[in-house]
Amino acid sequence: MAERDHEDVPWGLWGSYLPERQWGTVREDYSADGNAWSSFPHDHARSRAYRWGEDGLLGICDNQCRLCFSVALWNGVDPILKERPFGLANEEGNHGEDIKDYYFHIANTPTHSFMRGLYKYPQQRFPYEQLIEENGRRGRDQPEFELVDTGIFADDRYFDVWIEYAKASPTDLAIRIRAVNRGPDPAPLTLLPTLWLRNTWSWGYPDEQEQPLILEGDLLVANPGGGLGRYQLACGEEGRWIFTDNETNTERLYGEPNARCFHKDGFHRYLIEAEQGAINPAQRGTKAARLLQRTLQPGEEWQLDLRLSGPPQGAEAAFGSGVTGLDPLFEAREREWDDFFFGRVPNLGADDRLIHSSGAAGLFWCKKYYGWSVLRWLEGDPTAPRPPAQRLHTQNGQWQRLHAHDVISMPDAWEYPYFCQWDLMFHAVAFAVFDPATAKHQCMLLRSPHYTAPNAQTPAYEWALSDPNPPIGAWAAMRIFQIDRKVSDEPDLGFLREALRKLILEYGWWANRNDRSGDNVFEGG
Repeated sequence: MAERDHEDVPWGLWGSYLPERQWGTVREDYSADGNAWSSFPHDHARSRAYRWGEDGLLGICDNQCRLCFSVALWNGVDPILKERPFGLANEEGNHGEDIKDYYFHIANTPTHSFMRGLYKYPQQRFPYEQLIEENGRRGRDQPEFELVDTGIFADDRYFDVWIEYAKASPTDLAIRIRAVNRGPDPAPLTLLPTLWLRNTWSWGYPDEQEQPLILEGDLLVANPGGGLGRYQLACGEEGRWIFTDNETNTERLYGEPNARCFHKDGFHRYLIEAEQGAINPAQRGTKAARLLQRTLQPGEEWQLDLRLSGPPQGAEAAFGSGVTGLDPLFEAREREWDDFFFGRVPNLGADDRLIHSSGAAGLFWCKKYYGWSVLRWLEGDPTAPRPPAQRLHTQNGQWQRLHAHDVISMPDAWEYPYFCQWDLMFHAVAFAVFDPATAKHQCMLLRSPHYTAPNAQTPAYEWALSDPNPPIGAWAAMRIFQIDRKVSDEPDLGFLREALRKLILEYGWWANRNDRSGDNVFEGG
């Protein structure tokens, strides 16, 4: 953290910033009726390129979401690859949108030098239709019908899939995937560690050019541009690389001829639909994966190591440069994670320490990349159909200066995968105990010029950017200052001055709009 904050060493360049849900969001909605859930449903996600971000299962990306890594899974019977967590859309759940997969944020450090997540993958066919239909039949007064209620985990017929990341340097990441068969019988499993580029080139802007992934020997090489540099992905197990492109399959979605030969759903079609032409035989494309398949015996563990390496930072030598012998790196980073979090609360008992570290892990895992230029969203892109004109006259149409391109703390990485101003203040205070620099940055982010409106209003959340929020920014800034002073023993008066300047402007807007009675009482939310 000290190197990141005071020596400009980019330990925060990579992290668990890959969103967990990009479909069903307002920023991906280009419909006339403004129904984001039906405009971009889960069924489209595997075949349709996102405009403003990406998503995946316990994945990582750089802080601009240009290069992404995640693992896709297949148990041999599912109707689709497991590339992203599944949940119900707002109108499908009897209590609104609702995540149905079981995955857990186990560990994460402030610099993302060590990250660990766990996904419980059923060995039987995933009951997508049953979950949608049964929850659709239930009313609000009934409990939600969950994945465990289907009986799919009976006799422990599932895989524990652990995904871990450990940094040797800011640009050198070791990746470890461990799959364990918890069931009583042998079970097949396909792993697809996947590297891909966010699609920035299909929208008609000449400064964004497609840069496909290629092979150099057995190394997968990416050069995504944007100042990120050249990266290579090495895999420690024999297999083969397969390639497709992060492009929309217009024939599947809209019945229109495809402009490109290879598409985002290429791996799904190749494995599940046995479509041999779905992957690129030239072994190049903007999405690539290592195809690995095994049958695991009861209790058997399958461990796979990979290494994603970019421009050297000088710290790699301590942990070598290959994809073998990574145990010392993982052990060192896990030890640092233990020492850091448990050192903050040395007097807690074992159960409380687990709760404390798990809560902190969830906080850091929910820092996600968020991209959205409202002006481009309103006007449309050169190569895309023009958005409906009526959106210019909606509440969000007044926010043409908002241009988001940041890592932001989300209220929930799946259910609420967007910033919420009020929630963000509470998150920022929680960060202060562990990572004061991140706390200060998150507290002030929505008050920076590329978010704030000309009248000094700060945006609320993407569904209604103009909604008023309780003015708790001053409270959050003061609490962060107090906590930081206690932790570091150094009062950051510069932060208070910056916060005061921005908060006075914001309070002027708030008081004029929401204090009509003059009693300094907030009038609505």
